[in-house]
Amino acid sequence: MSATATTVRARRRPPNESAGSPLLLGHGRLPRVLAGTALAVLAALWLLPFLWAIATSLQSEQDVATPGMSPIKGAFTTQAYEQILERGNVPVWAFNSFLIAGLVTLITVVVSTLAAYGFSRGTFRGRRALLAVTVAAILIPPQLLVVPLFEQMLLFNMVDTYAAVILPQVVAPMMVFILKRFFDGIPRELEEAARIDGASEFRVFLSIVLLLSRPIVSAVAIFVFIGAWNNFMWPFIVTNDPDLMTLPVGLATVKDAYGVQYAQSMASALLAALPLIVVFLLFQRRIVNSVATTGLGGS
Repeated sequence: MSATATTVRARRRPPNESAGSPLLLGHGRLPRVLAGTALAVLAALWLLPFLWAIATSLQSEQDVATPGMSPIKGAFTTQAYEQILERGNVPVWAFNSFLIAGLVTLITVVVSTLAAYGFSRGTFRGRRALLAVTVAAILIPPQLLVVPLFEQMLLFNMVDTYAAVILPQVVAPMMVFILKRFFDGIPRELEEAARIDGASEFRVFLSIVLLLSRPIVSAVAIFVFIGAWNNFMWPFIVTNDPDLMTLPVGLATVKDAYGVQYAQSMASALLAALPLIVVFLLFQRRIVNSVATTGLGGS
């Protein structure tokens, strides 16, 4: 009876559909056209502001100020980019952003994975209470911590240092919780087998848990790096030295010092986003696979 049912289901499946492919919009040409049209419309809605920003940044301030709905009101020029590069130390700011975002990502991943492994496999006293505090910390807006964090930086004489920018960003309760939930799904039998073979606890963590958690660790690293790169408020508050500013903060000071310049504002935004775009183009397959595998995009 089961063989007959399997044969019937196999006959009902269209020849172009694989055994594990999901049925989303049906079969035939019309659903594919509708899906393609919907994706094209969504892509156009996403790309339109980006193309508008590019067109605005490549025009003079006089042309941008001209009334009209068209984004292109005059000849293209790189004047806005040239002025930003002349007035600001963009290479130093870009280096600071890469250094700070990279160190924040590295330290956050190390701390979060160790903490998550402790919550997932540990049996120490107070584990549940500490986990509850970690989850509750997710609900605290980061803006509420600005004043006490800045007072701590003053107390330790760390204002205007890389440490002051990096250390407050490495505490990520959300990432600890996400990693902990993923570690809970890893079969414990694999770890027990490794311990029987003589592996230490740290060896089990590196060779078993982390090896099986590469998708979620990659996704966490990607989102932490993006968040650290785009972080404006904390680096703006804790740094006054232009040589320690990150790219978003430095470009904002150039823009504010010379008033509202719409072409320069768009050029600054594009310069700040350009490294992230390049990183995405280079690692887009890994980024998409990590988010799709872990479901982190909806969290």
